[in-house]
Amino acid sequence: MRTVKIIPEEKYPFKMVGDRTVHKKYIRYELEEAKRSDKTEYVLTVANLKKEKGRYFETIRLKTDSKIRPDIRIRVYGNILNRPAGGKK
Repeated sequence: MRTVKIIPEEKYPFKMVGDRTVHKKYIRYELEEAKRSDKTEYVLTVANLKKEKGRYFETIRLKTDSKIRPDIRIRVYGNILNRPAGGKK
């Protein structure tokens, strides 16, 4: 699981609109709004769902109310490997 923060610049403010939790084929992601001082930021958490060995690629598309950038696309790449013999479980 990985987490990133999305922080709008003062010059180009925006709000996220639409779904907050989405399941795709190989990932699940959740977007939460957080306040820091008087500013709004967003916390995006991405979790892997793929169990079998192999690579995958997903695109997260977050909708905004901005006329400049109505959506933000985040590419997620994964590579599931075999565990080495004698490795941790």
